[in-house]
Amino acid sequence: MLSSPAWTAAFAGMGLGLSLIVAIGAQNAFVLRQGLRLEHVGVVVAVCALSDVALIYAGVLGAGTLVLSRPGLLTVVCFAGAAFLLVYGVLAARRALRPSGALEADASGARTALAVTVATCLGLTWLNPHVYLDTVVLLGSLSTTYEQHRWWFATGAAVGSALWFTGLGFGARLLRPIFARRGAWRVLDAVIAVVMAALGISLAVRGVSGG
Repeated sequence: MLSSPAWTAAFAGMGLGLSLIVAIGAQNAFVLRQGLRLEHVGVVVAVCALSDVALIYAGVLGAGTLVLSRPGLLTVVCFAGAAFLLVYGVLAARRALRPSGALEADASGARTALAVTVATCLGLTWLNPHVYLDTVVLLGSLSTTYEQHRWWFATGAAVGSALWFTGLGFGARLLRPIFARRGAWRVLDAVIAVVMAALGISLAVRGVSGG
């Protein structure tokens, strides 16, 4: 049976983890869109959750210190992430300007290949420096304040991440009646385009300034 300090560490990790990921961002926007399309949802949720688990435990193991000690590495990731997000933003803007009726496409069998979906999901996750700063550096650093219970802190954060992506991916289908209209998809894709562009520009600026 877990001790009170262990439960405290676990719930603190879950709370902090959720506070860092429950926000509009590249990864969440992608998971939401896949959930609305009912397209490879389980795989997308698994990739996001497992990636977060790997990053969280890496942070507790001390990877955050390595990231901070290699500013050049963070700069490279910033530029790569900026390019990826800007391209994805352009594609979203194109969809907003020329909607294809995504839900109707599902019915006709027009689906994105699994490999392409996984590659996009991995890119949006691992090419985002904010993921390393939030998950690896911040969570990793704060876990040390729980000393011998730091692994329970990490486990709480990992569980919170898994719950969020599962709820977002599979819960998105509840919004499908709204997105049966092309206008709703145009708004969503326009928002995604703006978010991706803003994130991409911010990463490029961070890269120019040296991370």
